[in-house]
Amino acid sequence: MRDETQANSASAGDRLIRAGAIVFFIGAVATLVTVAPFLLGTKPFPTFMFGLSMLMGVGFLIAGAGVLQSIAEGRRRARGART
Repeated sequence: MRDETQANSASAGDRLIRAGAIVFFIGAVATLVTVAPFLLGTKPFPTFMFGLSMLMGVGFLIAGAGVLQSIAEGRRRARGART
């Protein structure tokens, strides 16, 4: 039973990392598409850019949670292997 719980926990960390990467990538692409006209001088700076930056931040947070969960699971496995 413990092995199944460990596998579920590790895969949950991997899913969080993937989800965070996807959210960050969407935010990054949206940011580039939004900023390009501003950099070319054809439009004024869009005010919703801050929202897109926050989307990228949320992606970092989700991926970070997945990394922390994976690290915690690795420590649990190491502790279990020692005993």
